[in-house]
Amino acid sequence: MQPIFKTSYLTWLVLLLPLTGCAPMVAMGVGAGAGTGAMVVEDRRTSGIFIEDESIELKSSKRLHEQFGNQAHINITSFNRIVLLTGEAPTEALKEEASKLVRSIENVRNVINEITIGGKSSLGSRSNDTFITSKVKSRFLASGKFQINHIKIVTEKGVVFLLGVVKHAEADNAVEIARSTSGVAKVVKVFEYLD
Repeated sequence: MQPIFKTSYLTWLVLLLPLTGCAPMVAMGVGAGAGTGAMVVEDRRTSGIFIEDESIELKSSKRLHEQFGNQAHINITSFNRIVLLTGEAPTEALKEEASKLVRSIENVRNVINEITIGGKSSLGSRSNDTFITSKVKSRFLASGKFQINHIKIVTEKGVVFLLGVVKHAEADNAVEIARSTSGVAKVVKVFEYLD
């Protein structure tokens, strides 16, 4: 009985993982299964690239944990096979090794390493970053200026990173909204442009 529960739990976890950060779809009444499908349909990435991004994040996380254990706090975000690394590492050597490990994963096109050197951030700092991300997402949704799932938001120590495949006007609007959100210290663009 126990193994079946674990398998079912892992299956649900894998199925729901792509929904992280998709509160607007849930708020609009889109069910979990339909939410993932709608997200892929509305996404500018192909469904194959969308799934590949999820795979890159999982593989990267596993490799970094195997290599460093709890020595560092590193977040991995993949969008269109471009990987953004954020968080903290105790040394420059560990930061560089993290880039090399992630770069070696199949189908990774590029790695943007924004890991800072220092001690791991506190739970309070991470909670504040989560709150900032939710405020920016809410403001994106309220603005109605672009499809919000075209842009992925990552916040680390008050710095908001914006990833996506966008038009220049969408990028400009997103940056302005993020920059004018309370608590945001800085906005970093990690965009690919359509125009």
